Amino acid sequence: MALFGSFSKNKKESLDQGLSKTKESVFKKLSRAVVGKSKVDDEVLDNLEEVLITSDVGVDTTLKIIERIEERVSRDKYMGVGELNNILKEEIAALLEENNTEDVDDFELPETEGPYVIMVVGVNGVGKTTTIGKLAYNFKQAGKKVVLGAADTFRAAAIEQLEVWAQRVDVPIVKQKMGSDPASVAYDTLSSAKASGADVVIIDTAGRLHNKINLMNELSKIKKVMQKIVPDAPHEVLLILDGSTGQNAFEQAKQFTKATEVTAMALTKLDGTAKGGVVIGISDQFKIPVKYIGIGEKMEHLQIFRRQEFVDSLFS
Repeated sequence: MALFGSFSKNKKESLDQGLSKTKESVFKKLSRAVVGKSKVDDEVLDNLEEVLITSDVGVDTTLKIIERIEERVSRDKYMGVGELNNILKEEIAALLEENNTEDVDDFELPETEGPYVIMVVGVNGVGKTTTIGKLAYNFKQAGKKVVLGAADTFRAAAIEQLEVWAQRVDVPIVKQKMGSDPASVAYDTLSSAKASGADVVIIDTAGRLHNKINLMNELSKIKKVMQKIVPDAPHEVLLILDGSTGQNAFEQAKQFTKATEVTAMALTKLDGTAKGGVVIGISDQFKIPVKYIGIGEKMEHLQIFRRQEFVDSLFS
């Protein structure tokens, strides 16, 4: 199998391991769906539909996949169940390709005037701070100079957690006391990053969804203030979702994409769950690239999402 960029054997093994629960669950269901069948018929397709929906791919995306497989069945007239795996793999990979999901090389950054600014959004408890820490680590490993901004000023714990990560990864952090204006923290962070010649800035924001209007206003204000320092900031609005919550992650994606312009997503905690199919559905439904996936505790267990490797891992 051709591996893109620097997708090493270790990363492939981590990915296989991280997706093992989802894979095992999908395969068990798949083998039950085709038991005693030699060709793909309506019953197999009905069973397959159930497999995908119960694997958290989501109803709409499942129907698209089934439709594509039906087209192939009617075109090829006879299709053995043995081929089903490969066909599923091809169709899901094709679907992900249509959803603006481009395979990128490791933690590379586009050329920008001044630092590349990532604003991170997502509810509390999804692994937001941990993902920021792991991103900082991976960017630093790639030779980038990183600055963190603790703009989630509503929870003392959020500032403390981010500080712990900043120390662990050994990158500077800009913070103010709890209850400070988040936009003011973002402003200070960008000023400091620009002055020190940083390559990338990662700004944490408050994980509250109970009042969407407040969230919208706050995120808009943070953006406006950042643009005084770096005119085209933020270059990326990264939504963190907990993959282990399955359909709940869809709901959060829906809320956040209404509240702000999300440009990329990271799905965390895929290693402890059989709900990895949610990556496929979320990518398809929101047409926003899934950029990172979390497949374990270690720093290097935050991986760049590569659709082909992901689908290969799921169906190999």
